[in-house]
Amino acid sequence: MLALLASGSRRSSYSSNNKLAESENAAQNSNNMSWGTELWDQNDNLAIHTHKGIEGLDRYASFLRDRVAIEAEYAGKLRRLVKNYQPKKKEEEDNEFTTMQAFRNVLKEVGDLAGQREIVSESLQNQIILGVTLLSKTLREDRKKCLSDGATLQQNLNTQLTSLERAKRNYEKAYRDSEKAVDSYKRADMDLNLSRAEVERYKNVMTTKIQQSDDAKNEYANQLQKTNNLQQQHFSMMLPAVLNRLQELDEKRTRGFKEFIIGAAEAESSVAPIIARCMEGIVKAGESIDEKEDSSKVIERYQSGFTPPRDIPFEDLSKSDPDAVHDSHYSNPTANHLTMRGTMSANKLKKRVGIFNIFGSNKNSLTADGQKEDFSDLPPNQRRKKLQAKITELQQKIGQETNARDGLMKMKIVYEANSSLGNPMTVEGQLNESEHKLEKLKVDLKKYQGFLEKANQVQMATSSPQANRNQLQNGHRTSRHSNGSADDHHDDGDDQPDDAGSLSSSASPESGLGTSHTSLPGSGQGSANENAIGEDTYYETEVEALQPLGTCRALYPFEATSEGSIPMNEGEELQVIEIDQGDGWTRVRRANNSNGWDEGFVPTSYIECTLYA
Repeated sequence: MLALLASGSRRSSYSSNNKLAESENAAQNSNNMSWGTELWDQNDNLAIHTHKGIEGLDRYASFLRDRVAIEAEYAGKLRRLVKNYQPKKKEEEDNEFTTMQAFRNVLKEVGDLAGQREIVSESLQNQIILGVTLLSKTLREDRKKCLSDGATLQQNLNTQLTSLERAKRNYEKAYRDSEKAVDSYKRADMDLNLSRAEVERYKNVMTTKIQQSDDAKNEYANQLQKTNNLQQQHFSMMLPAVLNRLQELDEKRTRGFKEFIIGAAEAESSVAPIIARCMEGIVKAGESIDEKEDSSKVIERYQSGFTPPRDIPFEDLSKSDPDAVHDSHYSNPTANHLTMRGTMSANKLKKRVGIFNIFGSNKNSLTADGQKEDFSDLPPNQRRKKLQAKITELQQKIGQETNARDGLMKMKIVYEANSSLGNPMTVEGQLNESEHKLEKLKVDLKKYQGFLEKANQVQMATSSPQANRNQLQNGHRTSRHSNGSADDHHDDGDDQPDDAGSLSSSASPESGLGTSHTSLPGSGQGSANENAIGEDTYYETEVEALQPLGTCRALYPFEATSEGSIPMNEGEELQVIEIDQGDGWTRVRRANNSNGWDEGFVPTSYIECTLYA
């Protein structure tokens, strides 16, 4: 049994060894196979094959050029896309939101992607296409030379074959002539009628022809030997050498094709890690979006600091006199229907700055973005934020300008100590300009610090300006007549809204309505114009009995030129009945000569307020 197993094992080992040897022989035979020996008679086909191979290489080069153009175009379009979607300067304030920050990061990563596509394009152009073009040119030149050498060898062989054919024909002709001469001589020798001289002449001719036949035979043999030698060399050495060169040329093309395809793939694979990081950056940008943080920033940006208006009290009309009922019929407390500044209608209210900004050269002139210099047209919270940001910006500029001034001063000291280094007077002008800039920045900083201090001192309103101007006092509605007197009516009845509106909505600079700056209710003026309209259209406007919040003193004279404003003289004392609600106007009043009150709005920046505790 063991012997059988050992025998089977030896047979299996012998079989595997035979297979291995056969495979090695096949590989060796494959390596030893050459065009010179295997394709010695396929010269024309090999010429066609090599030509098609080089054309295929050129076609691949054309493919790469088209791909490079596509890559370059793709990269260019990506860069234009990124440029077109970059945030505009007017949209910079939205960059604080996580969505916009993520979008900016996405644009940055897409720009990096475009850069990687450009790298791929440049690599293919400078390495692969250039190499393919150079190889194609070299192969064409080598192929042309090989074909030329092969044609020369074939021409030499054809020439030798022609010489052999000619020598053979000469030998055949000479041999026939010698045979004829021998026959003629034999007939002449047997002919008794011919003289010996004639027979001798036939003999000489025969001898000559035989000699010529022998010479032609020798020539034919010589040419045959030469032809055989040349033909042997041609098919065993010279032609195989040319064909092997063609084989090497074609293998070089094939090997180059392989390297170029791999190189093109490696050119793109080299940027794959960076592209992957770009994709990771885009994913991180998406993950960085936080909806709660964006909601908080929206609140921080648009929060005005006002509180919603209070409930409108019930007015019992049965407990008021007829005149009050008549007046309340035309009174329309529109406070709850107006939109507070800094909420939905912030854009519309911004336009009011351009309409009512009648003081072009005062200290509350507009900034580049259409806001007032002290940001008094913004809600309290937003105003303080703007002022604080402006102060921080000025402090940074002051720090930078201080460093620049110190550097100039050190340079001046060095120049004064050693005049060969420079003229101190050249620094003097720059130093003076720096001092001027620094002084101006300090003045601006002090001014904005004053604005911020004033904004912090002003009592925060508990409701919107419109609601304050329609606020009911102690459950009573005060009807102020044109003679300056006021009647109190209990709010025991319902108000009937009409189109007249209250003082805050019809006679304030915000509303833009009202008869004139001297026809405010209770001013005692403008009654003639109202009476001229007719009793059926005349009505008395109801206003609230507003308690004074403090006093103010006019810092500058003011000429009322807008609807709802009143004039004032420098140093004049007035009562503050409504503080500035962020629109740059303060509502004041003063006693007139008709035992009434003049009420209206004056610029906040023109007065100095002292509010009651």
